[in-house]
Amino acid sequence: MTSPALVQIPAPPAPTQLPQHAPLAAQTRDGLIESVHYGSAVAVAPDGGTLLAAGDPLAPFYPRSALKPLQAVAMVRVGLVLPDELLALAAASHSGAARHRDGALRILDLHGLTPVDLANSSDLPYGTREREEWLAGGGQATQLAQNCSGKHAAMAATCVINGWPVRGYLDPEHPLQQLVAGTVAELTGEDPERISTDGCGTPLFALTLRGMARAFGRLAADDAGGAEAAVARAMRRHPEMVAGEGRDVTALMRLVPGLLAKDGFEGVQLVGLADGRGVAVKISDGGDRARMPVTVRILDALDVDTTSLAPLATSPVLGGGRPVGVLQAADFLAAETSNAHAQ
Repeated sequence: MTSPALVQIPAPPAPTQLPQHAPLAAQTRDGLIESVHYGSAVAVAPDGGTLLAAGDPLAPFYPRSALKPLQAVAMVRVGLVLPDELLALAAASHSGAARHRDGALRILDLHGLTPVDLANSSDLPYGTREREEWLAGGGQATQLAQNCSGKHAAMAATCVINGWPVRGYLDPEHPLQQLVAGTVAELTGEDPERISTDGCGTPLFALTLRGMARAFGRLAADDAGGAEAAVARAMRRHPEMVAGEGRDVTALMRLVPGLLAKDGFEGVQLVGLADGRGVAVKISDGGDRARMPVTVRILDALDVDTTSLAPLATSPVLGGGRPVGVLQAADFLAAETSNAHAQ
């Protein structure tokens, strides 16, 4: 009998190449720790100095959709003018509700464009309820339903405004993407460690949590009336356009006055506070459920009143339909402080 051929499995990266994440959240079931979520987090002061940190906040990571407010700032700087609800949609990972799809169409129509001009990928609505309603009505995956359609409509519109070709607007060498790259570098204070492609097709920059936290602090604190202030104002006024009803990011901005928030796929959460402080969280396994409990824990450590955020800080674990445990943030800040004193 012939022996089966051996499959060559690539060697894993050396341990020194792996981010040194810390345990940020844990799920318990009847007092036993059932699951642990590792990750990294940082909070920065208005001057960019580190206020608190856990894990490896200087390891490069992809912010994913948390880049959208920075991309929106770049577009506003070169002439994109939209009503606040549509500018918020330009910075959105929306749920795909009718208001989101119609909003993307409005952006296109205002600039003589149609859905044919969109270059993002096609998808079903991101929100669970929105997806079910869409499918029940016979809907299929489309570019308008995809959660980044507002950003892409705004990108195509920005090209029209500046006389740039709409076709090819996702090319990293396109004037629009060159503008975005420069704006991201300016706001984060970093050159990207590398560049990839996001799920919707836009160029994606590998940055650090510290750099992204710095950028969100700048957006949230800018009161000079510039592009940063315009984007932050739109997002705060219309958090339902940034995410959607029933989404934790929408709830977070509604519950904490002046707070700016944006999530990203693969366990990313960014927050900017009105006083210029910024927070960045990355859950290492890419899971979504630990992102908000960890964020609320950091906000509490920064003396933000988190009383109203209790529903976001924990999630019940059910057994037989009744609560038998909880998902909550670990005491990672105390652990980091102890490690620092030990060194």
